[in-house]
Amino acid sequence: MTRQLRKLLAHRGGNIAITFALLLVPVITAVGMSLDYVRAYNVRTKMQADLDTALLAAVRSVGTLNDAAIEKRVKDWFAAQTDLTDSGYLLDDIDIDTSGQKISAMARVAVPTTLLKIADIKQVDVSVSSTVAGPGESFLNVYIVLDKSASMMLAATSAGQTAMLNTAGCAFACHVSEGSHTYKGKTYSTNYALAKAMGVQLRTDVALDAVEEVLDMIDRYDSSHNRIKIGLYSVGQTATEVLPPTFSTTDARKKLSDNSAGLNSATSAAATYFDYSLTALKKMVGTAGDGRTASAPLKLVLMLTDGVQSERNWVHQTSSGIRFPTAVDSLRKATTPLNPLWCDDVKNLDASFGVLYTEYLPMTYDWGYNVTVGEKMSTSVFASVWGGTIKSAYKSKPRQEYIPVALEECASSSDLFIQADSSSEIEAGLSKLFQQYVAKVRLTN
Repeated sequence: MTRQLRKLLAHRGGNIAITFALLLVPVITAVGMSLDYVRAYNVRTKMQADLDTALLAAVRSVGTLNDAAIEKRVKDWFAAQTDLTDSGYLLDDIDIDTSGQKISAMARVAVPTTLLKIADIKQVDVSVSSTVAGPGESFLNVYIVLDKSASMMLAATSAGQTAMLNTAGCAFACHVSEGSHTYKGKTYSTNYALAKAMGVQLRTDVALDAVEEVLDMIDRYDSSHNRIKIGLYSVGQTATEVLPPTFSTTDARKKLSDNSAGLNSATSAAATYFDYSLTALKKMVGTAGDGRTASAPLKLVLMLTDGVQSERNWVHQTSSGIRFPTAVDSLRKATTPLNPLWCDDVKNLDASFGVLYTEYLPMTYDWGYNVTVGEKMSTSVFASVWGGTIKSAYKSKPRQEYIPVALEECASSSDLFIQADSSSEIEAGLSKLFQQYVAKVRLTN
């Protein structure tokens, strides 16, 4: 009996099974920990994004809704973003700071385990927190840039264009002498003088109305005038700083109405060179900050333009003497959309670049349009001289159709690009760009 017991104890045949049985629980626990914690991490990542989205949406209502309504909006947005298959989400600790325009909240969920249940771990607790604040609490410089090209002197409405065509034979209110025109018994030597006498509103006039809208909004957003500065600029042969950034919207309004400031329709530029202008503007804007201090403001550039790189001289079929001194045909080929790469001069400053395209509507009845903007992109020097890359789908299309493509690429993002083809849209467009920027809140946590 003793000999048989020794033999049994010395037998090794069942070691593998015994060892496997002993190791099975910790192995499953280790695998379960890996799988269940990865699952919990994924839930946490999504829940963080859901909470951020909910707060980003709701913070825009601070100042317009009471705290209870804002809290409900946070919960509604969070529920809308959250996958309905997930259960057990708790959203609490919602704190609303009306004066600071901040909202904070915490979300929790217990993620059920799978293999970890073997180790008697039935759930993994996950929590996230977030705080968002609108840029209304940040320091911000707004740089409004107006295109001063002759093409911005186009009558802003169909009625105005028809009136100009019938009286002057041209829809543009140019400052150069176009011959004498008679209106109500008086003679006018320029289309501009005629347009003013007829009360025709020009695209430049509408652009200034749009700027007034933004100034009104700044008055509302920063009633104490100690956070948002406004600067006024023009682009033509180069960029001109008409008004350095100032807290005074009153000073800005004075510049808009001052003929000598060069922003209104009393003047226009002989050429519009965005490559020169945007390089010059870069030095005037400077690098943007984080908005936390007055010395390091966020920066928003808003440009109103028809987006055409051009010189006036091709109309008169004379050499320009500016950049193309030899051939009129070169001027026509050089009348193209701007190269969006030029906008990088400003965007590389970490500034946001918004563009309002005052749409260059087709004017097939006009010979000048037909030999420039109405011509095909492939016949232009957009690539060979201006260094642009023409998208293949547009090579055989009119340059006019490529302008919004180039300008949207010029903007920092698609939501900071607006195309407006009427006076009412132009007026509403710039304020919409400003609103959309202000609505872009930043996460503080």
